[in-house]
Amino acid sequence: MSLPTAGQVYELVAANVQGVVRGKPQLVRLAVAALLAEGHLLVEDVPGLGKTTLARCLARSIGGSWNRIQFTPDLLPGDITGVEVYNQASGAFEFRRGGVFANVVVADEVNRGTPKTQSALLEVMAERTVTVDSVRHEVPRPFLVVATQNPIELEGTYRLPEAQLDRFLMRLSVGYPDLDSEVLVVMSDCAGVGPDELRPVVDVPTLRAATEQVRALHIDRAVVEYAARLAAATREHVALRYGASPRGSIALVRAAQAVAATHGRGFVTPDDIKEVAKPVLEHRLILTAEAELNRRGTAEVVDEVLAAVPAPALGRPGA
Repeated sequence: MSLPTAGQVYELVAANVQGVVRGKPQLVRLAVAALLAEGHLLVEDVPGLGKTTLARCLARSIGGSWNRIQFTPDLLPGDITGVEVYNQASGAFEFRRGGVFANVVVADEVNRGTPKTQSALLEVMAERTVTVDSVRHEVPRPFLVVATQNPIELEGTYRLPEAQLDRFLMRLSVGYPDLDSEVLVVMSDCAGVGPDELRPVVDVPTLRAATEQVRALHIDRAVVEYAARLAAATREHVALRYGASPRGSIALVRAAQAVAATHGRGFVTPDDIKEVAKPVLEHRLILTAEAELNRRGTAEVVDEVLAAVPAPALGRPGA
């Protein structure tokens, strides 16, 4: 029996998540695309909009393991990575795994952790390994960190460093729901429908096959060059101190491959690059002091870059 395609996996997971996360189809599409690209996701918005709910719905839709780590100022790096513990019975040290040893890790309110604790995620997010006492441990694959944070609350929080932000494939904002969607959310809550009621819709082998399929999705060289030109254009923009690194170009391509799969296509178009440009690039850009004083935003900069860099004209592969 053949495994479902990446597009079919998307439909299964998206339908499951949207049973709880109402009225946000594009948000769910991009969140599931991050899962298919095996790229980490940062969900950022004001309290009460469902950031943690989205993260938990994604985690519960997968038949693999998942852990939630509630970040607090007293959380220690060892709570995340694991520690060596002395076993008196055996007379030897044994490795006790931390919260990152799961297929999906929900890092809730990640900016409440201290910089020292936040840095415990750097290696595992980039390399899918954890090094403790000079011993390297691999985490399960596929591996996804879904982190949430509140951007308006400053007391008791610690700003994520640029090195960590760059490790997130996408940053998404939930946004306020429209009236009909909010009514559905309230009615679902009254009926007791939430993430805990969701059941897995795909198992780990199926998800692993889907991520491999996404990685192999056809992308023309001209589309790759388009993604690289967009990233390069951010480095020359007058409103930016620092633009996107080559990791940004890679993220554009990986995210576009996943989005193409969610649309049921076996190839990537320039429109896929455009669709993911903001969630992939915004958090990687650092404004100049003058731009900040003028209240310019990175979303505006990405719009300007998209308008300035021409997209290639491509026909359908094989046509």
